[in-house]
Amino acid sequence: MAQELTDYEVAVAENADLAKINDRFRSTWGADFTIPGQIVMTRGVANLPYEAQVKITVAVMQFADFTEDNDPYGDHSFGLFTTEGERLFWKIDYYDSAYRYGSENPRDLARTRRVLTILLASEY
Repeated sequence: MAQELTDYEVAVAENADLAKINDRFRSTWGADFTIPGQIVMTRGVANLPYEAQVKITVAVMQFADFTEDNDPYGDHSFGLFTTEGERLFWKIDYYDSAYRYGSENPRDLARTRRVLTILLASEY
């Protein structure tokens, strides 16, 4: 007889699936068109020199330093890093297909749009 999963085990499995989707979206810089979304940066990041923006972009794409402190749910929707002498955050938010409301199920790629925002820690 199959053992039923606890609510916690289900949440862990769902967040692991979500982490895979978020990692694909972030690491391909949105070029994986099976995961719809946008990537934006705040004014502070946009005002940095082009070379710094390139290094920041690469740092976001290659980010792998997930810990319980910066990823308590295991969904890989947030990152904190330092590059070019700047402390930065990136975060992924989930919206409906019209970008008006929050997504009811971020794992549903047909109904969810991701927005990855990059910001200076000082802008938070």
